[in-house]
Amino acid sequence: MMFNKLFSYTQEKLNFLYENSLFLQVLDKLIFVLIILVFLASTCLSSDAIGFIALVATFLTFLQLLTKPGDKCEPNKFELWLLAYFMIVVISLAGSSLFALSLKGFMKTLTYLGFYISTVHYLKNNTKKIPYVLAAIGFCVSAESIIGILQNFAHVDEISTWQDVSKLNPEEVMTRVYGTLKPYNPNLLGGYFVAGIPSLMGLCAYFLNNKHIKFGLVTLGLTLMSVVTLFLTGCRGSYMGCMVMFVVTASIAAKFLWHKYKKVFLAIIASCVMLGTSALLFVSALRARVFSIFAMRQDSSNSFRFNVYHSSLQMFRDNWLLGIGVGNKNFREIYGLYMRTGFDALSAYNIFLETAVESGIFALIAFLGFLFVMLRDGISFILKSSKGNEIIYVSVAVVSILGVMMHGFVDTVFFRPQIQFIFWTMVAIISSVLYNNKCEN
Repeated sequence: MMFNKLFSYTQEKLNFLYENSLFLQVLDKLIFVLIILVFLASTCLSSDAIGFIALVATFLTFLQLLTKPGDKCEPNKFELWLLAYFMIVVISLAGSSLFALSLKGFMKTLTYLGFYISTVHYLKNNTKKIPYVLAAIGFCVSAESIIGILQNFAHVDEISTWQDVSKLNPEEVMTRVYGTLKPYNPNLLGGYFVAGIPSLMGLCAYFLNNKHIKFGLVTLGLTLMSVVTLFLTGCRGSYMGCMVMFVVTASIAAKFLWHKYKKVFLAIIASCVMLGTSALLFVSALRARVFSIFAMRQDSSNSFRFNVYHSSLQMFRDNWLLGIGVGNKNFREIYGLYMRTGFDALSAYNIFLETAVESGIFALIAFLGFLFVMLRDGISFILKSSKGNEIIYVSVAVVSILGVMMHGFVDTVFFRPQIQFIFWTMVAIISSVLYNNKCEN
């Protein structure tokens, strides 16, 4: 790559500086600390503060590439699709009628992709640190689950109208927990659990695979607690994401358990189905919330989304080539020209429709190509590899990404930093494992 020639040139010129600078030689450790700090900050700090930490990590990564001898960028196939997507977004930005607002959205995208570059570059050189990254995410998810359970017992009040209670009996009204993620929103917490719970599941599998039974049982308990809290959010999109998450997990687990532990595997699946069915039968608030998914226009939240989808499709038809420009503020300004009276929206409530509206048809194709090739290569690795720990790493990432995509099909929280940073970390895990195995072969 052209960039590698530049990096090689600057590394040669700055070799003396690198050899005599303690700061440059410990950049790897600083980047790792910042990556972990992003996850910790996501639970309590504002979006701007989280983004600032991610930008510092990105800056240090590029500084490392410029100075550390031998460092270079070697993209996987799916990352070429990601590069194409980014270039189309740049073109969309240049053609936006609201350039200033679109520029703000573009800077957010640049921050997320910069964090991805930082994380994937670190993990390619430090694959053994993946369990620590998963542990950081798992710790944050566990902390949020504990807080969510406490909020449920405290019967916290809604900060805004989060559910249609017009047709519900008092016992069917759910206390929707929202944790500490900012802005406070149960849908955001639900999406955060969908993205992060696979990390706990992966840690459980990792510990059991390495014969650390006690740690495996602890992480299993934390996983179950987090799943319970996910349902306490009342976020129906996260319910759908959770179902996808468990179906994919069961499919992957079948590869390893079916032949030797068929009865145990079937017992676990049966137990999960029975628990889910029992919860629906005996918890009226949960049952009402789940069944409202199928209420179509009879539920005000569903009806609102249908109106947004209709208006967003009109926006896409009028701006199909390059879109309107990136960002929710830009979207909101243009959406005002298309919305039905009384149905203002921050986004299209569907990440694929949102991508098409913001950056056009070719950006959507590039994004879908990126997802398809990445998941295809990740699943192929899971099916063909015999490396237990690395299979677990990639499985965690695949499960998380598919769950997030399902949730994002009906909600807008995918674009919040708390979920974005986990999403790009999962992509980085797949990329780093595939890259290192390609180098070994």
